[in-house]
This record gives sequence, structure tokens and C-alpha cells, in this order.
Amino acid sequence: MGIVNHEKDGASGIVTTTLEAMVNWARTGAMWPLGFGLACCAIEMMSTQASSYDLSRFGMELMRPSPRQADMIIVAGRLTRKMAPVLRRLYDQMPAPKWVLAMGDCASCGGVFNNYAVVQGVDEIVPVDVYVAGCPPRPEQLIHGIMMLHEKVRGEHLSKWRQEQPIRA
Repeated sequence: MGIVNHEKDGASGIVTTTLEAMVNWARTGAMWPLGFGLACCAIEMMSTQASSYDLSRFGMELMRPSPRQADMIIVAGRLTRKMAPVLRRLYDQMPAPKWVLAMGDCASCGGVFNNYAVVQGVDEIVPVDVYVAGCPPRPEQLIHGIMMLHEKVRGEHLSKWRQEQPIRA
């Protein structure tokens, strides 16, 4: 996006961009997360919303209470086999385009819980866009993961997104 501003000669500014860049910029400025806190990582996720770190500056005013109002889900903590269908149902209810952020070692790869009851990575259930490492990760790391997701969204192509969406009659 290029901005040309001629303040000294009194000419008005001109903004040139593509539709794709503008849509992706709008998506990053108003991402509404659905918090799916499962364990100790959820405490760090909640503190990221508080005044010290303030996710509001990134357009994430609050965690959405419904998957139908969210376009990003933050899976924070260990996912058990019993909770996996719930996560999948929430993901399926989210409108497209949607993104997933796996927060913490447990969400990313099962962490220290290598047993039959814990899913060894959320990517077995839903496609993950960004992994945030740590046990539990600090709010700064979550913000860094969100910034990485914003960069990924800014590089997406609208034609690719249209091809991936299922057609519903």
C-alpha cells in the first residue's frame, strides 16, 4: 500500500492498493478470537486481554462468546480425547475464513502428557496456522504468535480462499 502526500503544494493525497491487500489488512485489524482455554495456558491467555498487555490494540476487544462471532480460535492447553469432538464442533461452526492458534506445548505436541487420553497436538483435530511454544507461554509470546498470524493473513490470496470453501446449497 503506497501513500503519496503533497502537503506543501496543497494537493490531496493519493492512496493506491489492491483489493486483496485491503481485505487482508481489514481482516488483521479486526480478528475476533474464540478462547478455548483447557489448562494453565488459559490463565496466560486471559492475562493477555488485561490492561498490561491489552489485545485491544490489535482489534481483539474481547474473547467472543460464540464460535459464530469468531474468526480465530486460540486453543490454550492440553486437549483430551474427550474434548476433541467439542473443539471440532466449535471449529466447524466458525464462519470462513478462520484461523487456529495452538498455545503452549500441550496444544502443540501433547507436552509432557504422552498417554492415551491426551491428543498429541491439536493439528490432529483441526488445521493449525500458528504454534506458540512454552509451558505456559508468556503473554508476550502469545502476542508474537498473533503478529505471526497477522503476517500470514496479509499474504493470503483471495482466489485461494475461494477455492477452499465448500459450496453449500
